[in-house]
Amino acid sequence: MSPYPPMQILFEDHHFIAINKPAALLTQGPPGVPSLEAMVKDYIKTAYQKPGGVYLGIPHRLDRPVSGVILFARNTKAAARVARQFHDRTVSKIYWALVETGPPEESGEWSDYLRKKTDEPRVEVVAAGTEGAREAVTGFRVLQRLGERTLLELAPRTGRMHQLRVQAAHRGWPIVGDEVYGSVHPFGPPAELPRDRLIALHARQLTLEHPFRNVPLVIEAAVPEYWHINGETE
Repeated sequence: MSPYPPMQILFEDHHFIAINKPAALLTQGPPGVPSLEAMVKDYIKTAYQKPGGVYLGIPHRLDRPVSGVILFARNTKAAARVARQFHDRTVSKIYWALVETGPPEESGEWSDYLRKKTDEPRVEVVAAGTEGAREAVTGFRVLQRLGERTLLELAPRTGRMHQLRVQAAHRGWPIVGDEVYGSVHPFGPPAELPRDRLIALHARQLTLEHPFRNVPLVIEAAVPEYWHINGETE
């Protein structure tokens, strides 16, 4: 029996399929390792009675402990056109994050320079001009203040590794459950293995132009029930 909930399809047509990814599940993994890519391929193979292999383009990914919207392309033309939008940064991404304490301001913007740490799967904030540093910019807005935690809406303007996680932690407000960046509080259902531990970061909304219909495509994913907040918070 799968430890992950049934696959939740958010959008589907002949060109794309969008899924609400469960936290702790890899977006993409090697053969034999559970991944969202493998689950979607199995679904398409069964639903559309495809006897051979299934093509699936992956224009973006979410970290393993993160939940939320992921868009897959079902053919090479769709993959190329949506990849161009990601490359040109015309895709809008909105995340929800529960952070420890939280900013005193109701809204604003974070700007930092990030660099991957040598031989470690994490990044750090460094001074501008540091070798290997890349600028990271994120807009934020407070959605709810929940005692010792704050629910933030985060809008990344750039797409750096662990951008939201390290920017929040750098300001003293680590994302709940994110031990890698300093959180001291667990989040979600308990997990025995570190790789299965969750963090309170969710890809809430993805907005792009449908490259074949020339209309905006807005895809939203409700937060998991274990967040214990109203999924329709304004």
